[in-house]
Amino acid sequence: MRTGWPSVEKTSVRGCESRRWIPSRDSKNAIDNQLQDATSVLDAFHIVKLAGDARGEVRRRVQQVRYVFHQATPAQDRRLAARLIESLPTCPIPKIARLGRTLRKWKDAFLAYFDTAGASNGPTEAINGIVELGRRTARDYRNPANYQLRMLLIAGGLDASTRTQL
Repeated sequence: MRTGWPSVEKTSVRGCESRRWIPSRDSKNAIDNQLQDATSVLDAFHIVKLAGDARGEVRRRVQQVRYVFHQATPAQDRRLAARLIESLPTCPIPKIARLGRTLRKWKDAFLAYFDTAGASNGPTEAINGIVELGRRTARDYRNPANYQLRMLLIAGGLDASTRTQL
């Protein structure tokens, strides 16, 4: 066995010598360069471990994004957001790197959030969502007054006590 070789345990299966190794680019290059007749096999344990590591990296990055919005002052939020914009595009996970590139393109608008006391189009989106829900559920209403009543009912703005029964 060579010193520095990435194997941790030598085994034999069906007369073939095998070594367990930690998957890395260096290990793969060493096997390909030094053992041309060898076949690299990555077992289920290491595949699941790599997937778990990737998931952990995604969780850490998402936590960093959340943390930006929970600082003591807007100035601290802004500084942390600026650092995040610089670090995310270099993430090895493509979706996170893509998020970083998007935030970098929208840097001024993203950082303006912290300069405007958290201005948001959230309330407008909420109202639009209510209107869209009403539109989908009230598609057979032909009478505009009934359609308006349906919108008020969905939005919680209908007070039944002011309506009279015929």
